[in-house]
Formats: sequence, C-alpha cells, structure tokens
Amino acid sequence: MSANIHPPMLTDLVTTKLYEGHEAYFHAQGITHADLNNVMNTWIVMAIFIIAVLAMKKLEIIPRGIQNFWEVTVRTLEDLVVETMGEEGRPYFPFIATLALFILTCNLIGIIPYLQSSTNNLNTTLALALTSFVMTHYVGIKMHGFKYVKHFLGPVPWLIPLILPIEIIGHLSRILSLSFRLFGNIMGEDLAIVILTLLVPWLVPLPMMVLQVFTSFIQTLVFIMLAMMYIVGSLEEAH
Repeated sequence: MSANIHPPMLTDLVTTKLYEGHEAYFHAQGITHADLNNVMNTWIVMAIFIIAVLAMKKLEIIPRGIQNFWEVTVRTLEDLVVETMGEEGRPYFPFIATLALFILTCNLIGIIPYLQSSTNNLNTTLALALTSFVMTHYVGIKMHGFKYVKHFLGPVPWLIPLILPIEIIGHLSRILSLSFRLFGNIMGEDLAIVILTLLVPWLVPLPMMVLQVFTSFIQTLVFIMLAMMYIVGSLEEAH
C-alpha cells in the first residue's frame, strides 16, 4: 500500500492536533493542514540523516556497515560531480551531494506506509529550485564580480535591449522548470498509485511502486545535473 492513500498519514496524528490547536493563526497566515503535513514529512527526512550520521560513532580504516554505505555513496556522487563539472566543480560537491541525498530521500519516503513524499508538494520543490538558483548566481558573482553581468548582455552592445530580457526570462524560467518537473513527476506517481490501489488494492500497485523507486532516482539525477550545468555556466567567462 502506498504512503499517500488512506489510512491517514502517520504525521496526520501530529499535524491535525497542531492545526486544530492554532487554526485561527494558521488560517490568517495562509497555512493549510497539508502544508504542516509536508513540513512534518520533511523533518522526518532530516531526522533520518541525523540518525545516519550519528550511527557512525567513529571512522575505521577498513569501512564496514553504514560507513561503507556512506563512503560508496559519497564517492559515487563525487565522481559524478567531477565528470560533469570538471575539477573546478569539487568546491561545490557538498552542495550538490546535499541536494541529491535530500531530494532522493524525500522522493523515496513516500513508499513507506503512512508517510508521503515531501517532493509531491510544490512548496518543497520550489524551495529547492530557489536554492539552486541563488547558488548559481552567487557562484557567478563570486567568480567574476561585476563582470558577471556580461552573461546577460550578449556578444555586442547593440543587442543588449534584445538579449537582456531574454536572458532574464531564461534564468527565471529555470526556477519553474526545476520545481514543476520534480513536483509533477512525483505527484503523478503518487496519484497513479492511489488510483490503482483504490481499484485493485493488492498486487496491481506493486509495479507502480517499483517504478516509483526508479523514477525517484531519475528525477534526483535530472535535478542535480541541471543544477550542476547552471553552476558550470556561471563559472564560464562571458563572451
């Protein structure tokens, strides 16, 4: 059974009480019960990482157990960053690795009964997209200073009135692209599992759940690959 179908989510037990106790305040702030439930699921993801890190009491020369898992994971992500961005991408490995692990866990947590994917909420994916957007331009400004503005002006001065609006729209559209792509795919899978489970509640939803695992990895890879390409673009000299 998928995490996104009845019976109620495990986090509903907490968020329902919280929302009912402060309903007037949350209503005035435009905060819905679904928002609180999404935040609770996101906290669960963060708690998983904290527990995983604390489980490594000490590092060993010959890794085993969870240390072996983390070393393989970190090495795989590091190789991906270097192959995509080159050696100059190493300083941004912690950012990319954090994005990858967080998004993947948020995608996969929905498979656990009574929980839901945090990334099937547009608020979460929009926050991730904005983080990538800000990081991209922070890197560009840090690397080039004021000259970074040349990325938006085009090759010749007389094209600036045409190129500048296009570049601004193109960069802002990255936020929509990153957030809606991730949100739409995860939400679509969740809805498909819900519908199949309601129609045939036993074996039929299982292939969709397997597909959800595959798609969770693919969507994570797509997001971080785009984030890396955006950062690489900001590192390049404007021509």
